[in-house]
Amino acid sequence: MVFFGEYLVSFTAPGRVVIPKKIRELLKGDSFIVTKGFDFCLAGYDKDDWESRSKELISVSLLDKTDINKRRLLFSSTMNIEIDGQGRFVIPKPLLQFAELKDKVLIIGVGDHFELWNPEKWNNYQLESAK
Repeated sequence: MVFFGEYLVSFTAPGRVVIPKKIRELLKGDSFIVTKGFDFCLAGYDKDDWESRSKELISVSLLDKTDINKRRLLFSSTMNIEIDGQGRFVIPKPLLQFAELKDKVLIIGVGDHFELWNPEKWNNYQLESAK
């Protein structure tokens, strides 16, 4: 499974969007995992892929403060998201606020996962990365 492309999606209700078909087709089942990503976006993962990745993250030492801090930040913001029969899902309010998502969301493929971005922040990120 390889997530790719950019999809600009409008909210259909507060926090609710339709997941693009090209992304939805790569997910197994009617749910996926979302968590805080880098650069104030959200990261989405297929549930099976997340399970295997989380095993690696859990195996780090509880005695290392840096490792435990990373685990706290990552797992405390992770949510299981249900997709309804029409391909819609709701982004929980804390994650909406973190990523500053309001009227539209840009969903981009990043290979092994996908990300949800505020379109303006994505544009700024691309401009900064091109320098």
